[in-house]
Amino acid sequence: MSVYGTSTKQKLAELEEGNLVRLLFRYSWPALVAMSLNALYSVVDRAFIGQWCGVDAIAGITLTMPVMMFFGAIGVFVGAGHAAVMSIKLGEGDRISCEKLLGELIAFKLLFFCIIPPLIFFNIDAVLDFCGGSRVTDASYEAAKTYLKTVVFSHLFSHLAFGFSAMLRAEGAARRSMTCMIIGFGLNLILDPIFIFGFSMGVKGAAWATNISMFVSCMWALSSYLRGKTVVKLKFRRIGFYKSLFFRATGIGLSPFLQQLMSSIIAVSLQLAFTKWMVDPASRTDQIASLGVFHSALILIIMPMLGAQQGMQPILGYNWGARNFRRVLGALKLGLVVTSVLAVGAFIVQVVPPFPYWIARMFISSDNTRLISIAAHALQVANCMIWCISVNVVATTYFQSIGKPAVAIFLSMLRQGLCLLPVIWLMPYFLDDKPLAIWLSMPISDVLCNFATIPPLLLQIRFLSRVKSRDQEKEKI
Repeated sequence: MSVYGTSTKQKLAELEEGNLVRLLFRYSWPALVAMSLNALYSVVDRAFIGQWCGVDAIAGITLTMPVMMFFGAIGVFVGAGHAAVMSIKLGEGDRISCEKLLGELIAFKLLFFCIIPPLIFFNIDAVLDFCGGSRVTDASYEAAKTYLKTVVFSHLFSHLAFGFSAMLRAEGAARRSMTCMIIGFGLNLILDPIFIFGFSMGVKGAAWATNISMFVSCMWALSSYLRGKTVVKLKFRRIGFYKSLFFRATGIGLSPFLQQLMSSIIAVSLQLAFTKWMVDPASRTDQIASLGVFHSALILIIMPMLGAQQGMQPILGYNWGARNFRRVLGALKLGLVVTSVLAVGAFIVQVVPPFPYWIARMFISSDNTRLISIAAHALQVANCMIWCISVNVVATTYFQSIGKPAVAIFLSMLRQGLCLLPVIWLMPYFLDDKPLAIWLSMPISDVLCNFATIPPLLLQIRFLSRVKSRDQEKEKI
C-alpha cells in the first residue's frame, strides 16, 4: 500500500512524468519569488537608507554584509541540504525519513540561535573591525553597529522561514513556499518608510522593520504545518538529530554553505582591499558604498538564475532517487539553456548603458552624481563577464541535487575561493588604478571558473546519455 494520499501521489507523478518545461517553470517562478523576496529584505533597507540617510549610512549597512552572508550560509547549510534529501526520500517513498528531516531542520535552527547570535552581539566591535569598519568614517561605523545589534537575534525567524520555505518546495508546494516570502517582504516594504521616516528612526528603523517582517513570515510558514496543509507532517516528537540523516543532509548542504561562507569571505576581502588601497576615510567610504550598490544589484539580477536552480532541484532529486536518468538528463539540459539565457540578461542589465546608472540611482540620492558615476562604472567592470557563469551555477546545483556533495563543494568553491580570492589581492599590484584593479578581479574569476567547470559537467552528461541509450535499447527489447 502506498504511504501517500491521492493528492500527494499526483504531485509526485508530476515530478516523474510531467512536461519538463512547464514543470521547471512551475517550480522555478515560486522559488524565484520566494528567494528574491527573502534576499530583498536587505536590498529594500539599503534603497531606503541610501536615498534618505546618506552615503555614510549605506556604507555602514554594507559593512554588515559579511555577517549577513555568514548567517545566510548557516541557513542554506540546513535548508538546502535537508530539502535536497527530502526530494530524494520522497522519490523513494520514505515518509518517516521526510518527517525526521523536517524535525532535524527545526532542531538545527534552534541550536544556531543559541550559539551564533550571542557570540556576535557581545563581540560586535571586534566583528566590525574585522570587516574594515575602523578605516571608514565614524558615521559609517556607528550606522553599521546600530543595524547589526538590532537585527542579530531576529535571524532565528529568518532562518526558520527560509528552512520551511525550502522544505515546502521540496515536497511540491512551491506556491505555498512563495507566499511565505511574499508576506514577509510585503510587510517589510510597508514598515521601512514608516519606521525610517515616520518615526525618524533611520538605520534602526530599517532594522526593526526587518525583524518584524521576519517574525511574521516565520509564523505563517509554521502555520502551514500546524494546520496540516503539507505533504510531510510536522510531528514534534520528530524534532531532534538523526545520525542516519544528519550526515547525508549536511554533506549535501555543505556545498551551498561553503559557497555562501566564501561569499562572506569575499565581501570581507573586498572591503579590506578598498580600505587598504584608498588614501583616506572618505574615499574608502565611497568605495564601500559602491560595493553596497554592487551587492544589491547582484541580488536583484542573480536571483532569476538561482530561482531556476531551485526549480530544478526537486525534479533532479526526485528522478535521481527514482532512477529515471533519462528525465534527469532532460532536466539538466533544460536548466543549462534557461540559466544561460538568464545570465546573458544579467549581463545586459548591469553592463549596457543606461541600466547601470539607473541601478546606482536606486540606492544613491540623485544629487550625489559623483558617487552614482563611481557605482555605475563599478557595476560595468565587475559584471562584464557574468554571462559565462551559468555553467558553474547549473553544475553545482546538479551535483548537490543528486547527492554528490564532494563535486558540488569543489564547484561551489571554485569561482570564489580558488579564482576570485587570490585575484582580489594580487590585481592592485599590477595596476596603478587600484579601485579598477579590485573590480576587475571579478570578471577574471568568472572566466577562469567557467573553463574549469566544463570538464566534470561534460563527463556527467556523457554518463547520463549512455544510461539513456541503454534504457532505450531495453525498451525496444
